[in-house]
Amino acid sequence: MIQFYNTLSGKLEPFNPITPVEIKLYTCGPTVYDYSHIGNCRAYIFEDLLKRFLIFKGYKVKHVMNITDVDDKTIKGANAEGIKLQEYTKKYIDTFFEDINVLNILKADFYPRATEHIQDMVKMIKGLLQKGYAYKKDGSVYFSIAKFPNYGQLSKINLEELKPGERIESDEYEKENVNDFALWKNKKEGEPFWETEIGAGRPGWHIECSVMSSKYLGQTFDIHCGGTDNIFPHHENEIAQSEAYSGKKFVNYWIHCHHLIVDGEKMSKSKGNFFTLRDLLNKNVNPSILRFLLLSTHYRKMLNFSFKALEQASASFQRIKDFLYELKNRSFEEGENEEIPLLIEEMNQNFTGGLNDDLNIAVALRAIFEMIRKVNILISQGKIYREDADKLVSSFNSLDEVLGVLHEEKEEMLPSEILKIIEEREKARKEKNYKLADQIRDELLRKGIVLEDTKDGVRWKRGKAKS
Repeated sequence: MIQFYNTLSGKLEPFNPITPVEIKLYTCGPTVYDYSHIGNCRAYIFEDLLKRFLIFKGYKVKHVMNITDVDDKTIKGANAEGIKLQEYTKKYIDTFFEDINVLNILKADFYPRATEHIQDMVKMIKGLLQKGYAYKKDGSVYFSIAKFPNYGQLSKINLEELKPGERIESDEYEKENVNDFALWKNKKEGEPFWETEIGAGRPGWHIECSVMSSKYLGQTFDIHCGGTDNIFPHHENEIAQSEAYSGKKFVNYWIHCHHLIVDGEKMSKSKGNFFTLRDLLNKNVNPSILRFLLLSTHYRKMLNFSFKALEQASASFQRIKDFLYELKNRSFEEGENEEIPLLIEEMNQNFTGGLNDDLNIAVALRAIFEMIRKVNILISQGKIYREDADKLVSSFNSLDEVLGVLHEEKEEMLPSEILKIIEEREKARKEKNYKLADQIRDELLRKGIVLEDTKDGVRWKRGKAKS
């Protein structure tokens, strides 16, 4: 049985999808005003782990991730560069897709863009006006919190500070600002606008997600994900306007991941601890190791990113790679050990059991490393055979359909110039020119290529580059 912590109820709940055929999942996508930072990546990877696990459990998942290409931030950025909004956001939309590809994140089924759904938003806003949940003021349209008694059910905010009629225009605001929020913003100088039945202007941020999620997933769907920073006001406002419009429950399970901090502090450009994914790739950080690090802390715990933590993740990741490398390349005798299927079954049960329990990744990873420890003992005792090794590799590949960290390792090839250097070293060894052979080995080690001389010939693996 799968169970998740539901922010709405504030407790662990058994997961019961609306239909057993297809789970409907909505995840908050990028606001395309800048490159993805590692906090964004943490959220995307958590959502990817969730989706992969549901697929692993046999579910079909219909996944929608929005792209916010019009809001306060994107308009400010476009104006600062003196270019049109569409031109400004295109660069960051393109790089977003490059980034999720680098991190081996499964593609969503739909990536609706806010600017392509303006008429859908107008339709919902008109409905909210007709039902009395919204009102016009100075050319803008606002949602009246006082008209929606269940406001605050997700964020558990204190509504005693609510002052009826107090309005706020900004897309993002502090928890203390319990005010009516903008559904539609009146046309302003220097901002893009659309001519519509409710006037000239543009949508507020919150209405965008309500419209795009319901259009592709229906008025009630299974899971809505995002970071804890989205709980209020964004997700709270989504619930209010969606349920006021449809009269139905909006989402059954709200699943939020915690913040990422850097070296114990909030990530900030002014502190010099702000990293985009591209910053780390430029520092030669392996994206598979970064993915491993970002998924290895439970999603409801704060994740403290540091380069020391990245080194520790690299060591753990390398342990898995070395294990698989040994299984694939060592010369095992023919035969099989009847203990191996039992160990594989134990690993699978513990791995799945951990993730069944609110995606407890620590338990899942412990199952993998415990298996590695036990099998390494058997290898040292000469009790692993070729058939066993093949079964073990297959079982790890199966679990990696959930983790998504070994994709680069499955068919990794070295560049031809590196292979040529290895051949030169082999030639030097055959000619007993061991000094040259050692020099070449050290040169490759500086490039992060570790050579191992075995009775079956030279083998290579990736390692940490040595200076």
